[in-house]
Amino acid sequence: MRVLVVTAVPVERDAVTRAFGGTPETVALPGAELHRLGAFDVLAGGAGPAAAAAATAFALASGSSAPEPYGLVVSAGIGGAFTPLTPLGSLVVASDIVAADLGADTPDGFLPVTALGFGRDRFAPPPALVRKVAATTGAAAGPVLTVSTVTGSAERAGALLAAHPGALAEAMEGFGVAEAAARAEVPVLELRAVSNAVGPRDRDAWRIGDALTALTEAFGKTAPVLEGWNRHDDRHRS
Repeated sequence: MRVLVVTAVPVERDAVTRAFGGTPETVALPGAELHRLGAFDVLAGGAGPAAAAAATAFALASGSSAPEPYGLVVSAGIGGAFTPLTPLGSLVVASDIVAADLGADTPDGFLPVTALGFGRDRFAPPPALVRKVAATTGAAAGPVLTVSTVTGSAERAGALLAAHPGALAEAMEGFGVAEAAARAEVPVLELRAVSNAVGPRDRDAWRIGDALTALTEAFGKTAPVLEGWNRHDDRHRS
């Protein structure tokens, strides 16, 4: 099975491809470059949900250039976490991919887009695959929030946790990747390595290098799981 992995920036893409060894074949896409190694196509699609959705959609639509159709899309990279549940350098696999700030601000508080009668605000990756990836990599499994504005205060972090109890991490691309994958009827997964805590921005405390190393190690461990996963069999195990 072929797997499309979508990251935000080239340094994340390269951290993923290092897990597979060798020199990737490059494939030009509109506004981006896809790196192909074995069963994995890895793309740096840009920061934020809109760029991620567009890049994923283009890659899926261009899938005819791949040896076989994609059977899974993975949103991957580094992200912030609601510590101490997910400490720096640890891994998170999303049980739910949630659009945390897609909706409307009202005098009574935030309303998700679903409360307005539009679209959806979350996607659920295949549960059995989530469990298998968590067991293989040691990742914590739980909701991962997609935000368009990275959290920069304790107040905002608290509000997100109050609105989404049990959330483990936030990033900026997962929901965009999931939206494009859903429209192509391809299952989605999100895997993040923790580089910083959600809350006040303290760049001196960030561990981006450690998180990128963890991302490489995670894909080294989970590559056989992703490549060998069967969406039809998974339905019976979920």
